[in-house]
Amino acid sequence: MIELFRNLFTPPRHIILLAGALWIGLTLSEKRAARHKVNGQALNDLVFYALMAFVAGGRILFAVAHLEAFAKSPLSLFALNPDLFDPLGGLTAAFITALVYGQRKGLAFWPTLDALTPFFATVMVGLGAAHLASGDAFGKETSLPWGIELHGAVRHPSQIYEVAAALFILNLIGLRKPFPAAGAQFLAFVAWTAGASLFLEAFRGDSTLVFGGLRLGQIFAWIVLAAALVGLERLQSRLTVSKQA
Repeated sequence: MIELFRNLFTPPRHIILLAGALWIGLTLSEKRAARHKVNGQALNDLVFYALMAFVAGGRILFAVAHLEAFAKSPLSLFALNPDLFDPLGGLTAAFITALVYGQRKGLAFWPTLDALTPFFATVMVGLGAAHLASGDAFGKETSLPWGIELHGAVRHPSQIYEVAAALFILNLIGLRKPFPAAGAQFLAFVAWTAGASLFLEAFRGDSTLVFGGLRLGQIFAWIVLAAALVGLERLQSRLTVSKQA
């Protein structure tokens, strides 16, 4: 069954899964935007411009970093090759674009992030499915009966674990009613996602190891989890103070 899935969606067709998740997630967020007192059309436009900035920014910054190669073949800038892309640069461009657009449209920061939580949660499901289709984020070798044959070995189906965790978080946080404090729903999603990453990283076979064996993904997840919990605590404190006033 898994092999059939991977044959249907092999690189670069795994991008179809991620694109589908983007569409479903945006639809969910747009329908729930009014609950957070956010304009649905403005939210839709914000995501659209951010995605365009992600694609353009990631490709342009990659080209800048490899200017000599692109100077020899300028048309390769428009090549449909996902490897010619800087993900961090794309995310930076998308964040800046979304921030600027949101400010111009008067979109409140925390309510907008809460409204986008179903979008982010659905994208995480799509990302796990895309990993399964492409063979990325593969698990370490195992002798467990549910292991899958991948890259010449029987491995943990880490991508399936990833999808299952993302679906759980989508149902637990992404599809819930708005939290009392603005921003709490988004931060809860971040905290749960970081916590899941801490657990799932232990089953990965492609982890980057630093400082003599520590997993870089888990270190990053600990930092994100701590920041999200601190943010939740502060939001809760503000809500308590406002109720007492």
